[in-house]
Amino acid sequence: MTGPSAPKRKNDTFNQMDKPTQVRLSNITAAKAVADAIRTSLGPRGMDKMIETGKKEVVISNDGATILKHMSVLHPAARMLVDLSAAQDVEAGDGTTSVVVLAGSLLSAAEKLLKKGIHPTQIAEGFQYAAIEAVKILEEISIPINLEDREFLLKSATTSLSSKVVSQYSSILAPIVVDSVLRIVTPSVDTNVDISDIRIVKKVGGTIDDTELVPGLVLNQNAITSAGGPTRIEKAKIGIIQFQLSPPKPDMDNQIVVNDYRQMDRILKEERNYLLNLVKKIKKAGCTVLLIQKSILRDAVNSLSLHFLSKLKIMAIKEIERDEIEFICKATGCKPIADIDSFAEDKLGYADLVEEVESNGSRIVQISGIKNAGKTASIIMRGANQYVLDEAERSIHDALCVIRCLVKKRALVVGGGAPEIEISQRLSQLAKTQTGFQSICFQAFSEAVEVIPTTLAENSGLSPISIVTELRNRHANGEKTAGINVRKGTISDMLKENVIQPLLVSTSAIELSTETVRMLMKIDDILASR
Repeated sequence: MTGPSAPKRKNDTFNQMDKPTQVRLSNITAAKAVADAIRTSLGPRGMDKMIETGKKEVVISNDGATILKHMSVLHPAARMLVDLSAAQDVEAGDGTTSVVVLAGSLLSAAEKLLKKGIHPTQIAEGFQYAAIEAVKILEEISIPINLEDREFLLKSATTSLSSKVVSQYSSILAPIVVDSVLRIVTPSVDTNVDISDIRIVKKVGGTIDDTELVPGLVLNQNAITSAGGPTRIEKAKIGIIQFQLSPPKPDMDNQIVVNDYRQMDRILKEERNYLLNLVKKIKKAGCTVLLIQKSILRDAVNSLSLHFLSKLKIMAIKEIERDEIEFICKATGCKPIADIDSFAEDKLGYADLVEEVESNGSRIVQISGIKNAGKTASIIMRGANQYVLDEAERSIHDALCVIRCLVKKRALVVGGGAPEIEISQRLSQLAKTQTGFQSICFQAFSEAVEVIPTTLAENSGLSPISIVTELRNRHANGEKTAGINVRKGTISDMLKENVIQPLLVSTSAIELSTETVRMLMKIDDILASR
């Protein structure tokens, strides 16, 4: 005999499923925790985070993707937000903090809708339509640009740098960033930029003021001068070798027992002849600067071969990393040479000058006046310590990505929370024309997007409520470019303040964050696999 079951209410089917609701709420809470953790680092007045890695290294950063990459996140739903910021980093390169904050806000909105009893799939669909509309609105208010217009590019780069540690140097770094991108693209043809063609060499010493864009190529490694080799060569022929200038060695460890000094002499003589032949062949091909790839199995060079090289006035640079080879070949126009028999003149690159320069206490090898050089650029970064350098490199990377976005999608939107408020207002109006649950989802989405201007105001120490209300008022009166002026603590026209960002950053932020929220909405259970 079973007792009388509780009377079923009509609309109780969805509320009864207890576990899925709990799973959803726990997912939302975990993901929101991640979003709140980096929320304070949004905008020009955002704070930095100090992260201690497992190896006891310290990373100081303001870049959302970097912070999340180093954070140890255990909850699977929160990990999706880490992947989200990485995706934004790949797609747009900038806006990695905004995308996570936006996703967190959308999740809060979804949580409220869930509590009203709206089905998760309906929320997901509603948000998707809202995101499509939001992207359309962004495209409407964007300003098309021409890549020949250097001013606009400089303003975008400066805006990207303004939220970083190096913001006070943006007048130096922004032109470097713009010029390095323009050096490797043809504005009329290209639709993408390969950032790996821009090389950043970091040297401790000096300040960030001393950062410069170098004509030609810069190497991290120093010339080997232990045997008195040259450090400056004019009209150089450059060869990259992937074999070693040292006596051959068997793969397995074995010992040779020599019991006669004549045999000993013979071994040394053989070694000498072997090396002399190698070096003579290199000289015969006309090579005057030799770059030697790093080797694991045996020494790249030994003292004898260095002696021969310096006698023949060949400048040697060893420890070239494997992943640098492609860049160096592209920059100098030479081909890597795998063994001595294929060492020929047609594989060498030509440059007017290769020299080792010393500045600010660190030495670098500079190759300038390269004939038939590929499209590459080298930036020498200087800074007081490693942390500043690393953060400056990340900032420059973000700024490079901003210019890349403009090459991909040639349009700008203003910054300072202006586009978000515009989206919010337009979506509110659209919500009134929709029917059913769509209308509620649109309204929720439009309120969620306001998190960006609110956070900007909070981080700048302004009152978020009054600032955002004032912003809404300005936008309702048709001032589409009104945004938060963080420096003055008021609302002003963002175009006149030169706060602009690429359209691609904003659109991909909205698309990616909505996609992540939809994915989280559709999850109703977490299972462990064996």
